[in-house]
Amino acid sequence: MKLSFKKRIALFNTIAVAITTAIVFVVIYGVVYYTSFRHLDNDILMEKEEILNTLDWKQDSIIINKLPEWEEAEHKKVEVNPTFIQIVNSKDRMVFKSANLQSNHFLFDPQIVYEKFYNAVVEKKQLRLGQFPIKNDQGKIIGQLTVGISQQESHNVLNNLLVTLCISFPILLLVLYIVIYLTASRAIAPVQQLIKTASGINDSNINTRLPLPENEDELYQLAKTINELLARIETSIQQQKQFTADASHEIRTPLAAIRGTLEILLRKKREPDVYEEKIKEVVFQTDRLNQLLEQLLQLARLESGTVKQEKINLIKLVLESELKFKKQIAGKSMHVACDIAETSTVNADYFYLSVVIDNLFSNAVKYGELNGNISCRWNDSSKIFTITNDGPGISQEQMPLLFNRFYRTDDSRSSLVPGTGLGLAIVKKLADLQHIDIAVTGADNSTTFSLKFPS
Repeated sequence: MKLSFKKRIALFNTIAVAITTAIVFVVIYGVVYYTSFRHLDNDILMEKEEILNTLDWKQDSIIINKLPEWEEAEHKKVEVNPTFIQIVNSKDRMVFKSANLQSNHFLFDPQIVYEKFYNAVVEKKQLRLGQFPIKNDQGKIIGQLTVGISQQESHNVLNNLLVTLCISFPILLLVLYIVIYLTASRAIAPVQQLIKTASGINDSNINTRLPLPENEDELYQLAKTINELLARIETSIQQQKQFTADASHEIRTPLAAIRGTLEILLRKKREPDVYEEKIKEVVFQTDRLNQLLEQLLQLARLESGTVKQEKINLIKLVLESELKFKKQIAGKSMHVACDIAETSTVNADYFYLSVVIDNLFSNAVKYGELNGNISCRWNDSSKIFTITNDGPGISQEQMPLLFNRFYRTDDSRSSLVPGTGLGLAIVKKLADLQHIDIAVTGADNSTTFSLKFPS
């Protein structure tokens, strides 16, 4: 249905009102119809009682008494509110009929045993008829009495009511449609304002926000939700811009070092040991660049990665990670202590969790003090794993930024502490994929990373 939102609102509301109005009109007409004919039927019943009181019978014969009363004007004329009477015997022969019937007679059912009401037309006049069986003292039906009265007034009232309802119905619907359409136009004006504002937002003015309506209704919630979405998009765009700038910087640094080293070698001939030293430096910068690209590729794969949940022995995984950094730990004469029960298990993806533990171990070794300590603990009741090193602490201002890509604290941006700033970003991404909450706390001489596993 190619209708505007306003027209659809008006149409659907009009249809609903049309159905409701039609039901109300039918009920009104039915009540008036029933009331009109109920009143006529009561008049016929009263007339029937009067007539039966004037009848007598002998065996199967009907005897009419007080005949002069039946010659009243109301029984002689067809005009103003006449009463029609017809009596037939058990042999379907006419015993009596009022003068106002003239040459007409009523059709009747000779087999009925109970009273019956129906409509008929005499001399183009609408009549309401009632047929009643006449019984003798033994309860035998010896004839049929038919009483009729004019229903012209009721007919006119019902006809006028029907015409009025049929004419007023489409007019009412038309007026309702126009009123609802205008009301809907006014009601969705804030939506049109939201659409106008939202259509003007692009990457150059992503900081623009939709105006919030005064009433905290559904439109308020819609605008608030869109604003929250815009805030997330703005943050994402800023992160992408920062990522691009940081990636360019990180890639440019080893490339510049490689280029500078090669240019020095090209200026003049050097001793073999100088060539060997410079080549080692080039290899080192190449390895650094290769590590950076590998971690970037790893982050890209994680964007669409799937998680395979399985039960993992935690102490086994930690000891495997410790073994990988055995050489670096020995080089800094560090001591590793593990307070983890051999039966401790967690539900996670084995490969992803091993990458997380490896990165945290690498981080602890990299920034730990010479002759320092690394401690790993597991709290089974709270399902929290912690790894702590006693290296330089992290300030409260730096902690929220640790998991950003390419972020490194100021103290770590020297060549003495190699790294790309992607390790903790990978840790955060892998933890989120496995619904593991990661947090960091620090003091002046220690840093603790904690992983809270889902229960």
